[in-house]
Amino acid sequence: MNLKYQLALSIIITSILGCATSSNQVVTLTLDATRQNTGQIANVTLSSQDTQTGFTFFIGGIPNGTTLPLRLYTFINKGSCQHPGPMAYAMNDRVDTDRMARTRTWTYSRTANVMMSELFADEYSIVVRTTPADGNIDIFCGNIKKEAL
Repeated sequence: MNLKYQLALSIIITSILGCATSSNQVVTLTLDATRQNTGQIANVTLSSQDTQTGFTFFIGGIPNGTTLPLRLYTFINKGSCQHPGPMAYAMNDRVDTDRMARTRTWTYSRTANVMMSELFADEYSIVVRTTPADGNIDIFCGNIKKEAL
């Protein structure tokens, strides 16, 4: 099965499960690969959890030579991917990921202490970065857009 189709199926399943188990809002955003990770795909599903926001990431590929098991840092920055601002929230109390069976894809979940409505009320971006051992390379970035609501 094609990697893009596997990620699409994962998004659909996550959306269905999110809608079936909660009345909270769920939004899926595409993460764009940086030039250090060209050709890879990823997305993140945001879910409102009262005063917090939950994030579920699906990562379709990483740069060659990245150390396994895969560990990733995740941040919410003020500003956009094109015009980044300072880091607003770090979601790095854990940096582990889970590899999906028989594929080169990974998934992981994080939580930020900010209401989802606040993230969509201003300009923020989500950044996925490798560990210092792997060069602190930004490999994906996605803009949190009001239009996605």
